[in-house]
Amino acid sequence: MALGVDTCGPVGSVALGRLSGGLVELVSETELEGRSYSATLVAAIDDLLTRAGLQLSQLHALVAVNGPGSFTGVRVGLSAVKGLAEPGQTPVVAVSRLAVLAWKVGVECAALDAHRHEVFLRLAGGRELLAGREELSGLALPGGPIGVCDDSAAELIADARPGLAMLRVAAPTAGDALRLCAGLVQARDFVDLSLLDGHYLRRSDAEIFGAGTAGAGRA
Repeated sequence: MALGVDTCGPVGSVALGRLSGGLVELVSETELEGRSYSATLVAAIDDLLTRAGLQLSQLHALVAVNGPGSFTGVRVGLSAVKGLAEPGQTPVVAVSRLAVLAWKVGVECAALDAHRHEVFLRLAGGRELLAGREELSGLALPGGPIGVCDDSAAELIADARPGLAMLRVAAPTAGDALRLCAGLVQARDFVDLSLLDGHYLRRSDAEIFGAGTAGAGRA
């Protein structure tokens, strides 16, 4: 059994799946309301396990979607995963939300709304970056479609690259992450828990404005 956690987007989710031969049978999935992850995440996980008649010690792996997305959401999710994994040293797979979206759409490239007129962008080959209109206009993007799941990302791409094909799906979930990472669990491709960190692609406001304040003080 494996548990997936995704608290990176405006809506999050936790999912429980049964792994067999690199495939996943989804047992249960619960949606989490955004901006309340710190208050609802642990209770939702406990409810999933209780309904499945499982103890935490019976989980064979955890799959953590580690960004990009909301700083607070990413940190809450990863803190919970570390707290669940450490007592029994449960193995953890970390995966990018962009990788999950691209896999769900069935394309190499994907984009998520990053706010501030920017997108989190995944390119062919797995490179991921933060891009605004200027960067999107100058990037060598593939001829194939880009996967998107929200209006803001789609509108920015359409504005920067008119005519570029896009494929729209529902936002990726923890269940999608479990399905994508089943092979990694099977291959025991786990992350060192002490090195597990958020995949942010953007500095936090505290870092940005703190650096600006520090710079002003030195001038």
